[in-house]
Amino acid sequence: MRYLLDTNICIYFLKGQFNLIDTFASKGLDKFAISEITYAELVYGAEKSQNIEKNLLVVENFIKSIPILPIFPGLKIYAKEKARLRNLGLPISDFDVLIASTAIYNDMVLITRNIKEFERIQNLKYENWIDEN
Repeated sequence: MRYLLDTNICIYFLKGQFNLIDTFASKGLDKFAISEITYAELVYGAEKSQNIEKNLLVVENFIKSIPILPIFPGLKIYAKEKARLRNLGLPISDFDVLIASTAIYNDMVLITRNIKEFERIQNLKYENWIDEN
């Protein structure tokens, strides 16, 4: 099984929250990747932070150990799913649909805490590894 990490999971991981380091290690670090969108969101978060240089360095060190998958191969999936959701009156942010489309195209499980949004997307496999208790 391969896993695509949503942005919120990356943030928790980088902050050392929810024992994600242990969870990732138990699965095998070679099983994980992020989307180009997640990378952009992480850089944006660093750029708007109080400690820009430090946080950019954290992001850059993180991406040295994890592949970044391109969004281009999943763009047809994105367009079809975005239109379906719009027609149903269930809009989801473009970034979330792009991340989900990357997971679907690459036959990966999306790891996210944002189940409420992602459960609307057809053919997406997802899991929440955050213990809410």
